[in-house]
Amino acid sequence: MNASLLKKNSAIPELSIVRAIAIIGVLSVHSTSVAVSTGMIDSNLFFLYNFANIFLKFGTTTFIFLSSFVLFYNYFSRPITKELLVSFYKKRLLYIIIPYLVFSLFYFFLKYFLGSTELSIGELLNKLWGQLITGKAHDHLYFVYISIQFYLMFPIFLFIFQKFPKLTHWLIPIGIIIQWSFIIINKFGHDYGLPVPVHNRGSWSLSYFSYYFMGAYIGIYFNELKRWIIVAKDNVTKKRLTLWISTLCLWLIAGLYHVHIYYQIRQNSAKYNTTWMDFVWNLHALLTAIVLLQLSFILYRKLPTFIRGLATRLGELSFGIYLFHPFILMFYRKFPATSGNIYLHHLWYLNGFLVALVGSWVFVTLYARFVPQPWIVFGNLPKRKAKKTLVEKEQGVQL
Repeated sequence: MNASLLKKNSAIPELSIVRAIAIIGVLSVHSTSVAVSTGMIDSNLFFLYNFANIFLKFGTTTFIFLSSFVLFYNYFSRPITKELLVSFYKKRLLYIIIPYLVFSLFYFFLKYFLGSTELSIGELLNKLWGQLITGKAHDHLYFVYISIQFYLMFPIFLFIFQKFPKLTHWLIPIGIIIQWSFIIINKFGHDYGLPVPVHNRGSWSLSYFSYYFMGAYIGIYFNELKRWIIVAKDNVTKKRLTLWISTLCLWLIAGLYHVHIYYQIRQNSAKYNTTWMDFVWNLHALLTAIVLLQLSFILYRKLPTFIRGLATRLGELSFGIYLFHPFILMFYRKFPATSGNIYLHHLWYLNGFLVALVGSWVFVTLYARFVPQPWIVFGNLPKRKAKKTLVEKEQGVQL
C-alpha cells in the first residue's frame, strides 16, 4: 500500500461547507417542484424556477459523493478487523438505519391519516413493509435507502481495494462503467430476454456508482490530489489553472444544457432520448461535486467568521434537515397563495424555501438541545464548537 496513505489523515472542515451547499440544493429542488410542474408554468419568470429546480439538482448526488469520500478517506489505510466491522455497522445502525425507520414510519402514517384510503391491518402492514424495503415511505427517503445499500457493500469494496491497490487508480472509470451498464441493461435488456426493467431504478445504488467511486478515489488519494483540488495562489501552475478553468467551463455548459433540456420539455413539450438526459445529468452532477469541493476551500478561507460558522453548522445538521424538511413543505402547501397578484405567488414560493430551511434548521437544533437521545430521530448531531478530528466526525456518521 502507498506509504503516504498510511499517514494519519488530518481534518477537512471544508466538507461541512459542501454539505451546506448540497442541502440548499435539495431544498431548492423540493421547494420549486410544484412551481415547475403546474404552479408557475405560464409565468414570465418560469425560467428562474426551472433553473433553481434543475441547475441545483445536485444535492443527493453530492451527498453520495461525500459519504464515499469520507469513508475511504478514513478507512482505506486501516486494517479490516472484526472490531472495525462491528464498530462500522453499529454506527450505521444507530445513526442511519434507525432514523430511516423512524422517518419512514412517521411519513407513512402521516400520509395515511391525512389520506382518504382505508386499509385493513394486513393491507396496512404489507404496504408499510413494501415501502420500508424500497425507500418509498416518502419521496426523499430513497437517498437514505441507497446509502444503506452502499454501507452493506463498503467492507467488500474496502477489502478488494486494499488487496488490489492498483485498481484504485481506475475507480472513476470503473464506477462509470458499472453505473452505465446498469442503466443500459435496465433500458434495453428486456429486448434480449433479461428480467428487466427495474421500475424503481432510482432506489438501486447501482444507479449512483459513478458518484460513489469518484468519492472513493478522491478520498483515497486526497493527500496527493489536494494541490490539484484546492484553488489557491500557492497551488497555481499552468496545468492546474488549465484544469480548473476547463472543469468550471464544462460544468457550466453541462449544467446550463441540463436546464435547457427541461425548459424545452416543460414549456414546449420537447422530446429527448432518456439515455441522453441521463448522460447530461450524470456529467452535470459529477462535475458539480468537484466544483463544490473546490468552492468549499475558497469559501472556508474567504467567508467572515460568523457566516462560515453558520454554513458549517448548516452542513453538520444537513442530515436532520434533509429528513425533516418535507414535513414543513407538506403543511406549508396546505395554505397556497390565493391572491391574483403574481408577485404574491412569487413570494409564496420563495417563502416556501425559506420556511423549509429555517424551520427545519431551528427544529433540528432545538430537538438536539432539549430532547434526550436525539440520535434516534436525527442520527448523530455534532455538538457546536466541539473539536474533533475527521475520523471522530465520521464516527458521527453524516451522509
